[in-house]
Amino acid sequence: MAALTKAPDKTSMKTKSAKLKRSRRESSLWWMYLPSVLIVVLFIVYPFIDGIRISFTNWNGFSQTYDYIGLDQYKRMFADPDTWLVVKNTLLYGIGSTILQNIVGLGYALLLNHNLKVRSFTRTVIYLPVIISPLIMGYIWYFFFAFQGGALNDIFLLFGKEPINALGNPAVNPYIIVFVNTFQFVGIAMIIYLAGLQSISKDYYEAANIDGATGWQKFKNITIPLLMPSITINMVLNIIGGLKLFDVIVALTNGGPGNASQSMSTFMYNLYFSRQDAGYAATQGVLMAVIILIISMAALIYFKRKEVEA
Repeated sequence: MAALTKAPDKTSMKTKSAKLKRSRRESSLWWMYLPSVLIVVLFIVYPFIDGIRISFTNWNGFSQTYDYIGLDQYKRMFADPDTWLVVKNTLLYGIGSTILQNIVGLGYALLLNHNLKVRSFTRTVIYLPVIISPLIMGYIWYFFFAFQGGALNDIFLLFGKEPINALGNPAVNPYIIVFVNTFQFVGIAMIIYLAGLQSISKDYYEAANIDGATGWQKFKNITIPLLMPSITINMVLNIIGGLKLFDVIVALTNGGPGNASQSMSTFMYNLYFSRQDAGYAATQGVLMAVIILIISMAALIYFKRKEVEA
């Protein structure tokens, strides 16, 4: 009987020992996360919280003293017509770039998913602009669209046409910014879509061919549903990137003429450094963060649900 009672005790001790070792191992893994957590807190969480605090002040960005003025900056922001202009531009840059990057990126991916002789070269050329600084990319296109000495106007003059001031036209320059941003970052969307397409089993298409499905039916009922994870990633990344667009705008138009092509990022920059109005700039930053959070989370939830349906 004594032998029978000892066996469960040994088993229980081994189980407890294994659990203790696993707990210690998990605890040590958590310590490895600590540097990353500290970096995020130091450079993202703390500046954001401090920015919210500054939005309740009249700080000019340089003075050692300032006053807390409550919600005055927020009242000023919602009454400022420039706020709604830059919000409209920001939404145009974010949503417009997202739509174009996904349509063109998916088109490139569908083309390069076939066994083309120049597939690797074409993929490299399309992706190449991504590795260039957005500021440099903006200046490259500036010398194409510039009124004086721009390549586009040189072409017009060559054919006897009048030059156009595309970057100085408020009705045109926001769309030029969307085009340049799309041109630069469409390669990221292409790569993500290409990876998604290559993960789809060919068995689905072979079964569809046997059933007599057309190309459009295969694209609609097989490709798109199975590509939803890639669509989700691209949509969220492109929306966030487009809504916080800064470098390209500075290089092409510097937000002009006036505030006609300002985004919320460039507007904040000018408020802080040119107008020395840090409190108001922080208020605009809070609004920008809220807009990005709402739109990106809405897009993420919507497309995640589509993944479940697929």
